[in-house]
Amino acid sequence: MTQELLLTGERTVPGVALENYWFRRHEAAYQWVIDSFNLAGALVVEAGCGEGYGAAALSRAGAAVLAVDDDPATADHARVRYPQVRVAQANLVQLPLPDASVGFIVSMQVIEHLWDVRAFLRECHRVLAPAGTLIVSTPNRITFSPDLGRHEPPVNPFHREEFDAGQLGDLVSGEGFEVTAIAGLQHGPRLLAAERASGSLVQRQIDAILSGGTWPTRLKQEVAQVTSGDFTIGPVIPEEALDLIVTARRRSP
Repeated sequence: MTQELLLTGERTVPGVALENYWFRRHEAAYQWVIDSFNLAGALVVEAGCGEGYGAAALSRAGAAVLAVDDDPATADHARVRYPQVRVAQANLVQLPLPDASVGFIVSMQVIEHLWDVRAFLRECHRVLAPAGTLIVSTPNRITFSPDLGRHEPPVNPFHREEFDAGQLGDLVSGEGFEVTAIAGLQHGPRLLAAERASGSLVQRQIDAILSGGTWPTRLKQEVAQVTSGDFTIGPVIPEEALDLIVTARRRSP
């Protein structure tokens, strides 16, 4: 029997009605990766796999996926829930892989949680093959925390640091990578129209959570109707991007 993961607020879990917006938003980012890169036959490491749904999506695209998470219960869940994916429980700064052995590393909504992002990026550089590809997503700091300066502790208790586009690009390029693109995930036309009528969908969900879990019926319906197609991903617009996605190529030493 699959061991279910509790919804703690730190990770997104599929199949939870009030979590549907966040799950679909993350699902859209994985689909963008699948559409943007030829993963068929490639060895792909998902660094910080969480529940495992993203690793499973990458596997369905034809990749040989190794999903890595530091939390034992999370790794156990992913191993049982998604048997088509290899799962390893390991620290992300000590990946259980030899040097220059991996074609892709995908790490979605993870670096904001890490104590030492630079050490993680150096480890990614170590295990990626020459010209291997790193794909990292993270919330856009200046959208979620516009009054927060660089390196200041975020309000979100699960985040160690949040990043803007320029900061993220400099961070990745400073650890042996050539940044090839920084994309931004945004609400698509349907969600933008709904927000013009009713206000920020993200903020209304936050308000509902802070109110003790009292969700208006209309908000529940809006969240339930969100699909991955309600998000667009394209060249980053710093003031509008909800999430940032950086892609980079490993430079030779």
